[in-house]
Amino acid sequence: MTMLVSTNLFFDRTNRQLGGLTADVQKLQTQLATGKRINTASDDASAFRRVQRLEVAGADDAAWRNNVTLASSVLEQADTTLGNVTNLLQRAQELAVQSNSGTLSDSDRRVVAAQLRGVVEDLVSLANTRDGRGTPLFGAASGDTAVTRDASGNLIFAGTGDPPSIPVGDDTAVRPSESAERIFGGLTAAGGGTTDIFAELTNLAAALEAPGGTTVPSVAATTLDQLKATVEQVSAVRGSIGARAARLDLEKSRLEDAAVTREVDRSDLEGADIQATIVQLQKTSTILQATQMSLSRLSQLSLFDYLR
Repeated sequence: MTMLVSTNLFFDRTNRQLGGLTADVQKLQTQLATGKRINTASDDASAFRRVQRLEVAGADDAAWRNNVTLASSVLEQADTTLGNVTNLLQRAQELAVQSNSGTLSDSDRRVVAAQLRGVVEDLVSLANTRDGRGTPLFGAASGDTAVTRDASGNLIFAGTGDPPSIPVGDDTAVRPSESAERIFGGLTAAGGGTTDIFAELTNLAAALEAPGGTTVPSVAATTLDQLKATVEQVSAVRGSIGARAARLDLEKSRLEDAAVTREVDRSDLEGADIQATIVQLQKTSTILQATQMSLSRLSQLSLFDYLR
């Protein structure tokens, strides 16, 4: 009976040893296949948790990088569009100066008026440009367009407030554009209050279309002042957009540096030493094979062999 119990204990202990060696071999093989020292929490619980935190941080930064790319794209589009706006405003200035010439006939003034109205329509078209997301490039916080017409046909700004910002980091957001009202409106009207460049250019066109054009000189002078103010507003907005773009470049560099540092930390935590792992695998496999051979030989012994 004692011999039976001892034999059972021996085989149980040997089986456990074989199971442990087999598990070690599989673990080492997995490390070689993945290049990682840590593949499950049981490999190193503390390091595994730290790797998970790095993965979460990496996913967050990936989202921020996408937003930085989006914001940069919208800012670039806004700057390009405002460059076109500046060109149109300069064309309007030329027409305003031309309209004040005393040599123009009523027919000539109507031609200039038509050109001015064309400039207004082009400005409205640029003001209603949509960005890559399909939203108004110069839209306010609300509304699905930037500039529209009221029931009387007058051009008005749709919505109120600044365009929504795009988050590019924890507690960090960038406004990728400006509202059309900030760009084209907010001008001091001659009789007090505020006006916009659309109304001013339309007023000049109307003065040019009137027979005799008697009000053209005064209206043209006022329009030129408002055009100058609008050009200055557009220039200020473009400067602000440029500063925000530079800020995004810094944020992009920060995210790239953080990604490199995080990858180094991750590699240090979970990266396997391939050479050492190969040596350990060979050693463990040799022990496993030797143990298997020993158990196989012992299991073939009969009671007669033992008594002999």
